[in-house]
Amino acid sequence: MRVAVLIYPHFSLQEVTALTSCLVLNYEQRLEFVGSEIVASESEEGFLVTPTVTVFEAWDRVYDCVILPGIINPLPALFDSRLIDFLQRVKENNPGVLFAAISSSPLLLAKAGLLDDAKFTAGFFMQMVEHFPFIRSENFVHQPVVEDGNVITAIGFAWREFAQAVMGRLGFPVGEGFMAPVSKDYSQGELTFFWEDADYEEFLTELKQYTGA
Repeated sequence: MRVAVLIYPHFSLQEVTALTSCLVLNYEQRLEFVGSEIVASESEEGFLVTPTVTVFEAWDRVYDCVILPGIINPLPALFDSRLIDFLQRVKENNPGVLFAAISSSPLLLAKAGLLDDAKFTAGFFMQMVEHFPFIRSENFVHQPVVEDGNVITAIGFAWREFAQAVMGRLGFPVGEGFMAPVSKDYSQGELTFFWEDADYEEFLTELKQYTGA
């Protein structure tokens, strides 16, 4: 499976890391981080993240899913024609690709024409809907998460449900307990962890690289 995560200025890590960490740690998927250029972008939390490939390097790749993090200030990404062209190209390469956008990032899908025939939700202000002619107001659904065809969109506070929906569509159903709050008192035994023998041996082997013992 090939999954791309778009990187652009002011993006939100928090809104997509439940999804991306589950893909990588639980299901051993390798993500490609795609940006207009190989330059670090500062997330809204202050992390500097550098794409692994440019949109031009990924131009003809066929992706199963493209994840668009939310954006606290969407204008730099919205007016980056390289990103918009890339989204259009991804759709042309694979009409069945799943687009997953949260918070304000559905703006990018709308500008690329990918929401013309899809119901969607988003976390941007309604004045944007009135201002930008490429946003189809009749398709805007005021719900936390909306799935329509090969598009999943969500408002930022629904990051958990967004991750559940995307994981399910990719064939990795995570269940209702996914990222749920702690709901019980645990015993000491329940919170005491041991490696399997093979995993412990792997740890000891790696440890030797640091200790020489």
